[in-house]
Amino acid sequence: MSGSIDYGNLMHRAMRGLIKEVLTDVAANGLPGEHHFFITFDTGHPDVKIADWLSDRYPGEMTVVMQHWYDNLEVGDDGFGVSLNFGDAPEPLYIPYDSIKTFVDPSVEFGLRFETQDDDDEDDDENEGHADIPEILRNEERPGEASGSKSEASKPAKDAEVVSLDSFRK
Repeated sequence: MSGSIDYGNLMHRAMRGLIKEVLTDVAANGLPGEHHFFITFDTGHPDVKIADWLSDRYPGEMTVVMQHWYDNLEVGDDGFGVSLNFGDAPEPLYIPYDSIKTFVDPSVEFGLRFETQDDDDEDDDENEGHADIPEILRNEERPGEASGSKSEASKPAKDAEVVSLDSFRK
């Protein structure tokens, strides 16, 4: 048995399961009401599948919006595929859950952020060995860099209220 409980990875697995469950429901029933998603993912992840011109344009990360127009949403155990509209040209994407950096539904002020220790500014020894530290976001809306939505920039961004698990650590 290990010397400690890996809460960070357990939380990430639970949060990715939530994303999978939400997308499975959307694939079966469509987006209800005003719901829409801003999904930021690592375009350099080895299992991400996007067009070459998109990976050239967004070499580190890309934010996509699922709102007015999306097609062929297929949800799997390790990720999801969807076609989104980029300048009136549909493009298929495959996004593994473990490549997702943020998942935000601004219509209900809900968001998840997946961060690794490398993303944190703190270098103190207290945090050493804690690989993945998830954060839950509220009141965050990030306009997408690339989008499946025609109205991505129509709403102003709100300030984020971040609740960090570090504040509960001793």
